[in-house]
Amino acid sequence: MAGEVNKQQPVNGRFMMQAGVIGGVGGGIGGPPVTEKTFDDYHLYTLQNPTTLPDRETKQVEFLRAPEVKTKRIYVYDGMQADNRFGNMNWNYDQIRNTPEYGTQSNPKVWVMREFVNSEANHLGLPLPQGNVRFYRRDTTGQLEFTGENEIRHTPKDETIQVYTGSAFDIVGERRRTDYQINHGNRTADEAFEIKVRNHKREPVEVRIVEHLYRGYSWNIGIETEQHVKKDSQTVEYQITVKPDEEKTLKYSVHYTW
Repeated sequence: MAGEVNKQQPVNGRFMMQAGVIGGVGGGIGGPPVTEKTFDDYHLYTLQNPTTLPDRETKQVEFLRAPEVKTKRIYVYDGMQADNRFGNMNWNYDQIRNTPEYGTQSNPKVWVMREFVNSEANHLGLPLPQGNVRFYRRDTTGQLEFTGENEIRHTPKDETIQVYTGSAFDIVGERRRTDYQINHGNRTADEAFEIKVRNHKREPVEVRIVEHLYRGYSWNIGIETEQHVKKDSQTVEYQITVKPDEEKTLKYSVHYTW
């Protein structure tokens, strides 16, 4: 399989609880021998069969296998690539504002996320412990294919879970800064970006573009070619639809004050 499917690295000296999530039509094997019960404000999980864990050994224990779970595939482009020069430093806003190249590296990869509800209606509906979740889908011939895995946190029933499973092969992002000006006397800064997403798939895709406004707490978006949604104090999100073999361009500017 060509592409960047996310695989978790083994961790020495502990159990790794694993759940398999099978999307699409097709039956699966019944649940493995793990039982759950509530204890105080916690949940206890018991293996029906004994197992051993020698020193420095990693063992995966399958916790749940759930066929026909409905998942939503989400494409996310977070175009700011971390620059190694700034990774190990505690930068404050003054330092960031006075370093024009901060945050201008471009990440071409578009993430593939899987979102699903941990509910009985979705063939789940029990408290899930922290551990690996693996995803499988059937291809056009009915063959079951592995499509990615990642670790989830302890998750109560009826909650929604989002999992990063890899990077898209046929969707590419490009992020370029087009302007940056700082006025120390007025205590203002202005920055503008151009973001391109290219879709080489045979069907249209929706892509969430995530932008981090990292030069200060006080900001407002000026010109923008799409409407943003504010996710938190320093993050905005755009959602665009890109047709097959189309390149879609997003432009926006941000004004900072301090």
